[in-house]
Amino acid sequence: MLDLISTLFRGANAKATETVTDHFAIDLINQKIREAEAGVEGAKHALAALIVRQRAEQKTLDTLGVRKAILENRVREALAAGNEALALEGADAIAQMENEMTVRAETLARLSERVARLRQSVEQAHRRVADLRQNAIAARAIDLERRSQRRLNRSLDGGSAIHEAEKLIQRVTEQDDPFQQSSVLDEIDDALSHRSTEDNLAAAGFGPATKTRAQDVLARLRNA
Repeated sequence: MLDLISTLFRGANAKATETVTDHFAIDLINQKIREAEAGVEGAKHALAALIVRQRAEQKTLDTLGVRKAILENRVREALAAGNEALALEGADAIAQMENEMTVRAETLARLSERVARLRQSVEQAHRRVADLRQNAIAARAIDLERRSQRRLNRSLDGGSAIHEAEKLIQRVTEQDDPFQQSSVLDEIDDALSHRSTEDNLAAAGFGPATKTRAQDVLARLRNA
């Protein structure tokens, strides 16, 4: 029983988490994009620092190469002049330079490799963040459409404002017309007082007219 309650509790928590995630999905997307952008910016700064070190190593290596070439010429001149002591001192300096250049060349190679890898990673991350921003625009449009549709669906459900307005319109339009009701009442009164029968007889020429007709008015005006 406890296992069942625990399972149900975990299921309820998972469902609640999904509901909250769905409700705040756009906010979460924007936050994750900001975090990704911050990561890309950090990687760009790291790449810039590596490139600075790479260029410094390359500059030092180039400088050592120039100094080594100059020193080799001096040693050749010392050898040509028979000055073995100075030539040996120069050769020792050249050897130290070559050893340093070897170490710096290895360091430069490692730096260049790291720069290349990090540059590729930054470019890939930059493209992915750009894609995320574009997809976020589409996601916001879809979310807005869904929210609007849900509000519209609620407004179209029974008991909604639209439904109530339709019922009120139907109530008003289906009410009896008071003018028509008054005319019917007059007809009923005429029938009860036999005025309609009297009018029908008078119209047929039996007895005096009960109503003045347009022809009667014209005849009176002609004879006036």
